[in-house]
Amino acid sequence: MGKKKKKDIIRLERESVIPIVKRKIISALTNRIEGRNEKDEFVKLCQRAEYMIRAWYLLHFEEMMQLYALFEPIHGDRKIEQHNLTPEDVDICERHFLNCLFQVMERSNFKITTDGEIDLDKKLFTKYFSKHPKDNLPHFADKYIIFRRGFGIDQMTAYFIKHKINTIIMRLWMLILTITGLKWLLFRKKKKRRRPQQPIDGDGLSRQEDPTTIGVNIDDMVDEDDDEDDLFVERIRIEKMPLSFSNLFGKVTIQEPTFDRIIVVYRRESSSDKKETERNMYVKHFKGIPMADMEIVLPEKKNPGLTPMDWVKFLVSALIGLATVVGSLSVKKVDIRVIFAILTSVGGYCVKTYFTFQSNLVSYQSLITQSVYDKQLDSGRGTLLHLCDEVIQQEVKEVIISFFILIEQGEATRQELDGRCEDLLKAEFGENCNFDVDDALQKLEDDNGKYRCVGLREANDIIGTTTEEVVLKATGGVAASTTDATTTTNLLDY
Repeated sequence: MGKKKKKDIIRLERESVIPIVKRKIISALTNRIEGRNEKDEFVKLCQRAEYMIRAWYLLHFEEMMQLYALFEPIHGDRKIEQHNLTPEDVDICERHFLNCLFQVMERSNFKITTDGEIDLDKKLFTKYFSKHPKDNLPHFADKYIIFRRGFGIDQMTAYFIKHKINTIIMRLWMLILTITGLKWLLFRKKKKRRRPQQPIDGDGLSRQEDPTTIGVNIDDMVDEDDDEDDLFVERIRIEKMPLSFSNLFGKVTIQEPTFDRIIVVYRRESSSDKKETERNMYVKHFKGIPMADMEIVLPEKKNPGLTPMDWVKFLVSALIGLATVVGSLSVKKVDIRVIFAILTSVGGYCVKTYFTFQSNLVSYQSLITQSVYDKQLDSGRGTLLHLCDEVIQQEVKEVIISFFILIEQGEATRQELDGRCEDLLKAEFGENCNFDVDDALQKLEDDNGKYRCVGLREANDIIGTTTEEVVLKATGGVAASTTDATTTTNLLDY
């Protein structure tokens, strides 16, 4: 029995995001409460909790948006001039904005990704991280930062004939380098540039050049202490696929994990002829980005080089031309016209191969542009506003679930409350997520390490009548005439 080929597995840790819409959570939890009055009090408490949390963050978000106005690409420089800010003042505002942005990212459960390299401004994040150090920063953190949240799986089924041929050529080339001992000489320096990472449950190949390990701790993937609910996804790539006559000319399925949401923050390298962009910051929001294609979210993308098939065409053409010329020179009577014709043909074929590659490169760039256009959700101020609302909605869900657990099951420690909330999400909604109990506990009071809650009516009395309720009561006539709009808003609630 042959040796079983190990698979390329990636562990995707459970996210701290609650994916269920807020309206569904409130409806499901309300149905578990007995008594009409208690149900009404719980719904009122959920509304007041959202009003309170929204007001809690209002000043923080407003300050962040005012700071970003100084760095947005359209009118940022003009506003800096209107405020008569010195370079030192702008530096302070810049660090303050980044500090607010990182807090919002953390509250939204976005995490910093790693890997990649690009020629961008290296001063923006260098100055920020010197004042606000963070652990496990990527080596490109001085140029740009990529935040990610959520995971998915992207699959594609096709013949991939060209990719298979390129893979076979590359494997033969690596075999030749290994036999001749040149592999160690050619690739020795490249391995020293990267941090050593060991493949887990893989096929023995190094992942040092692999950008798909972004945000995933490779060494901990098969740790005995890993959460049993973590998702393990197999990466199926042609480069690692065993090729044989059975699948060489048939359809195959490739599979790659994706990041559900990606946010990129960067600043372009300033130049003498573009003074107006020296302080501009770019914030872009993407969806469904495969881990292997992270470079498409970067502002300056690296173009691919010649494929193994292109190199084979060049080498074969050169060898044929050289052999023909040597054969022509070996005869007694050398015909210069024949040699010239041969060299012209070979040179023309090489030129044709090169221009074919250039044409494919243009098609590749067009494909990348279309992909970025389709996957980009928003940018600039729109992304920041989206993040602000994400923070509010996530914390509202956390508070509602935590309070409900305390009502239904009584007092609990931090660990007990965290586990009970996760059990509720799994049992009631079928969702496995890492409940972020710390955010919810900041809105609750503890008693000697244990958390308990007051009654629903008392909780509503403590919060009191909110400004939103006063406005809704004052505009009751208008609200009554807009029932359809209100119903639509409720149906589309987060």
